[in-house]
Amino acid sequence: MTKRQVAGFSLLEVLVTVLVLSIGLLGLAGLQASSLRNNHSAFLRSQAVIKAYEGIDRMRANRAAAVAGSYNGTFDADYTVSDQTCSSVCSNAQMAASDLREWVTALRRLPSGQGQIAVTNAGLTTVLVSWDDDRNPDTGLQTFRLDTLL
Repeated sequence: MTKRQVAGFSLLEVLVTVLVLSIGLLGLAGLQASSLRNNHSAFLRSQAVIKAYEGIDRMRANRAAAVAGSYNGTFDADYTVSDQTCSSVCSNAQMAASDLREWVTALRRLPSGQGQIAVTNAGLTTVLVSWDDDRNPDTGLQTFRLDTLL
């Protein structure tokens, strides 16, 4: 081989190295994007759990109204939040309306956030919090269910 034929060989090595490095960096970028998507999904699930427990805590603070059914209902995008406010002393029903207004407002911070509360006369309570997890568009709404006794 002459000196002229060997001179282009190192350029070919550099091009192959750049190609392999580019493919590796694209793989890392895809892994990072997947990690961010899963992290956001976990964040939304954590927020839903917090909101479900918040609803339970509000009902425990106003147990008489909760057992009477003041908190029962489905709270989706069509639910109208009550503007009812009370003075320094509230009745149980007024407190329930105020609690629901704040809870539904908090639920709406989740993507397509909605909730459902069912309380029996014995105090058995089911709280459902649903949200749109765009990580997998085929699954639709994700739901967290919390069953407890007030």
